[in-house]
Amino acid sequence: MIVGLALGFSLHAQEYPSKPVRIVVPFAPGGVADNSARVVAEPLAIRLGQQVLVENRPGASGNIGTQQVAQAAPDGYTLLLGFDGTMVINPHVFPKIPFDTVADFAPVTKLGDATLILVAHPSAGVRNLSELIEKAKSKPYPYGTSGTGGTPHLAMELLKLRTGAQLEHVPYKGGGPAVVDVLGGQIPLVFTAIASAQQYVRGGRLVALGVPSARRSGALPDVPTFQESGLAGFDVSSWTGIFAPAKTPPAIVARLQKELNAVLQSPFVKERYATLGIEPVGNTPSEFAAQVRADLARWQEVVKAANVKVE
Repeated sequence: MIVGLALGFSLHAQEYPSKPVRIVVPFAPGGVADNSARVVAEPLAIRLGQQVLVENRPGASGNIGTQQVAQAAPDGYTLLLGFDGTMVINPHVFPKIPFDTVADFAPVTKLGDATLILVAHPSAGVRNLSELIEKAKSKPYPYGTSGTGGTPHLAMELLKLRTGAQLEHVPYKGGGPAVVDVLGGQIPLVFTAIASAQQYVRGGRLVALGVPSARRSGALPDVPTFQESGLAGFDVSSWTGIFAPAKTPPAIVARLQKELNAVLQSPFVKERYATLGIEPVGNTPSEFAAQVRADLARWQEVVKAANVKVE
């Protein structure tokens, strides 16, 4: 019986793929999540010997496109560009979602970590994270993000819980409008993807207070981490990864993981990801699954403590 199963998996791997593969991106074109899929699609197609098509299915903070893949045939031809906001935060901030992150998907590999950054308008009068925390204990500081319930919002809620700083959330419909308002001085702070703010930091129009990831970003190596500012263990990035529908044959998942990890090591992808502020990862399905479960638990605690809800 075991030999028969192994032979069946082997045949799946040999025959796959025999037609184009779709990567469903549950967001509109142009964002970090969308671009992280498009950068790997062409080199992945070369390695698979078949077209790899990127299909945008936006709506409901990523829930619509994610549900579509959850219900797709588990044959390796419909994949999901999973985003941490959708996969590990939405289950806690929406009253009901049409998929189960753990039960409905087979993690393939994490593509990369998009570095976030906290920046201030010069008029805010803070030069680093420590100054902000100290001043925000006596008066509130509004900050903008790409929207309620996203990774930037919850990371700042975690910062509030850890420090007691008075940080007031101002949600925007996207990180771009939030950056525009902080540039204009309408709000003092914005917490966003580093790709959205790096040019203004380099040009002196915004002051970088810190990055919440474990390591400094190669895009702005002079900007310290939150941990360097005294917040031990504070490690938050916004990740993207590839998921297949649950029950996809292990041999197909293994083939996809092998080819994607090779793609992520290519100079072309590394260079393109660097411009997007993404650190390429490429891990095993079990390693990726372990992070998904850990992040589900972590953000559940933050959402509950901060009483974050999306209607």
